[in-house]
Amino acid sequence: MPKISTKGQNMPESPIRKLVPYSEKALKAGKKIFHLNIGQPDIKTPEVALEAVKNISLTTIEYSRSEGSEEYRTKIAAYYHKNNIEVNHDDIIVTTGGSEALLFAFGSIMDVDDEIIIPEPFYANYNGFSTASGVNVVPVISKIDNNFALPPISEFEKLITPKTKAILICNPGNPTGYLYSKDEILQLAALVKKHNLFLIADEVYREFTYDGVKHHSIMEIEGLEDYAIMVDSVSKRYSMCGARIGCLVSRNKELIKTAIKFAQARLSPPTLAQIASEAALDTPQSYFDEVKTEYVERRNTLISELRKIDGVKIGVPKGAFYCIVELPVKNTDAFAQWLLEDFDLNGETVMVAPAAGFYSTPGEGLNQIRIAYVLNKESLIKAVHILKEALKVYKD
Repeated sequence: MPKISTKGQNMPESPIRKLVPYSEKALKAGKKIFHLNIGQPDIKTPEVALEAVKNISLTTIEYSRSEGSEEYRTKIAAYYHKNNIEVNHDDIIVTTGGSEALLFAFGSIMDVDDEIIIPEPFYANYNGFSTASGVNVVPVISKIDNNFALPPISEFEKLITPKTKAILICNPGNPTGYLYSKDEILQLAALVKKHNLFLIADEVYREFTYDGVKHHSIMEIEGLEDYAIMVDSVSKRYSMCGARIGCLVSRNKELIKTAIKFAQARLSPPTLAQIASEAALDTPQSYFDEVKTEYVERRNTLISELRKIDGVKIGVPKGAFYCIVELPVKNTDAFAQWLLEDFDLNGETVMVAPAAGFYSTPGEGLNQIRIAYVLNKESLIKAVHILKEALKVYKD
């Protein structure tokens, strides 16, 4: 029998999706499942985007330019201008989701066995992107006790080697909901300039910030033009996860020139989805105001309900729509599977994402879960009540 590649064998399973077979079995058994495991918002996609798709008059769905249509990239640049980010359309490559933007960035700046430093816990697919690119993640651990704030810069600096090529952050963070302060961004900026590294920021949750705290983009920092690489996406901003449109943004001309070669190799991003995404840029501010209000209420509801459970520790999010929760169990992988296979409360159960998959350090996060508060408030209250009752009877 032909052998599967070592890279393929080393590709990590998604901690979010690997429990799907158990959830499907639970559904077939008649259980209702509250999905706290995946960041699929129930928020409606803006009507302007849906109308653009409905009213397409194309007779042929052609390839777009490899870097995305100039018209769309120009409108993206105008959107960034409103957010104090000064770029032009030539600084932007449209990608098939933010995932492809990260893969293009990794391929453009790192060779096999190079290293990238990432504060953990981090978006689980960063592990997969690194494995696919043949590069090594070097983690620096942030702690739930200080709400997953940026670890001391000294912790980053001592990990830098000749193979280190970049530092990657997610801001606001998935899975923690942490929002980096301007001072933290400036510290990272000084560090990458000192050691001649790239700073990659995954900023797909930019609109989702709470408690009056402002989002600070790495693209706003003067003097970082050659070092900063921003990853973005329409998925969460406009509740368009299935559109699979993102972008890679940098003022580093050599970086963009290199990434375009990767874009050419996959031909072009989806034409129809670009049309929808371009139209979404005309979404009125009232849409975002309403969505943010809704998420603040959901966050507050979730945190309030979780605090009623003995032995639970919570990282309170300041952005995005996730939080990390520490449970009084030894292994949340086993607990999450048990919830689907062996537990229900009046025919209902919950699906959560075990947090160990959001770490690359072995043994970290074993007693934590990530909760995506993408359900309505009534459902969140029910889901946390089920979780509370489940913890009363669960045996490690």
